[in-house]
Amino acid sequence: MNTSDFIFQSHDKKVENLTVTWQTPSNIALVKYWGKSEPQIPKNASISFTLNNCHTTTKIEFKRASTNNQADFELFFEGKKKDDFKPKIAKFFERIQEYCPYILEYSMVISSENSFPHSSGIASSASGMSAIAMCLMNLEKELNPNLTEEYINKKASFLARLGSGSASRSIEGPLVVWGEHPKIEDSSDLYGVKFPYQIHSIFEDYQDTILLVDKGEKQVSSTVGHNLMHNHPYAENRFIQANDNLEKLSKILQSGDIKSFINLVESEALTLHAMMLTSNPYFILMKPNTLEIINKIWEYREENNSNICFTLDAGANVHVLYPKSEKTEIEVFIKNILATYCQKNQYICDSVGFGAKPM
Repeated sequence: MNTSDFIFQSHDKKVENLTVTWQTPSNIALVKYWGKSEPQIPKNASISFTLNNCHTTTKIEFKRASTNNQADFELFFEGKKKDDFKPKIAKFFERIQEYCPYILEYSMVISSENSFPHSSGIASSASGMSAIAMCLMNLEKELNPNLTEEYINKKASFLARLGSGSASRSIEGPLVVWGEHPKIEDSSDLYGVKFPYQIHSIFEDYQDTILLVDKGEKQVSSTVGHNLMHNHPYAENRFIQANDNLEKLSKILQSGDIKSFINLVESEALTLHAMMLTSNPYFILMKPNTLEIINKIWEYREENNSNICFTLDAGANVHVLYPKSEKTEIEVFIKNILATYCQKNQYICDSVGFGAKPM
């Protein structure tokens, strides 16, 4: 599908008022994308586990109003008016206006809440933007009842991407690819697609414990970080490497080669942060305790012949990945050792999930 397929067709049906609520998850990339071109096109393909417990719940109240030149909305986050979030949402509505012109015919009250800290590197923009996109598609379905579920999911991913690139991967699950890749059937730069091949059973219920090393807001936003890739000396080689790694990971996910999974996923995480260290201006999002945790994970894996590993998003928090068969032992290790490196010993136990759901 191309962009023209997502332009809303004129309608005769009128919807005066509608209130919808969607819960959409965050996701954790296994092969990272870092660097993009306008409008939100990734420089390389990426793949992520959809999460289950880390999610955003968003309610939008649509009330038909006189047509405006720009989207008319109020925004509440966790019960409080959140005007500092409004510019990003306004920019999103501006980008999608061509595809959802009906948003200009409504006043909207958007109320969101997270099950995890926002802006701290747990992809809150991914879950937040995908939740708004699903609410909009709920309205579009009311205006055009002929829409299929497949089309709704693709367009929701397409729209969410225009707010946050990684949001394209939060509509479905458990594994989603975003970015055109010659070895991934039906993959696209415009929207995320479910990983199209049968995965080994070991990855079907994979666990992800998120260690909250730093719950504060990142000092460098992902948007700024992506932009620094434009003149990065290693950017082109990185984009090639990422696409090569995705091809390798596709085979790993199908075969169940967990040792190769560990090596590739950890390498991807460290490479992401290496790109930050070598950009200009350079920056570090890891904290001292991030490194302490990584070393403890390596020690534990060596001593216990474990399949525990880590990955990182663009932040200080650590995602501890492991098969469900090792859950009991690893959760003891996390509680007794790794939690001591977290703010107030806090962490979130999560696992792979299956995407957006209406509430």
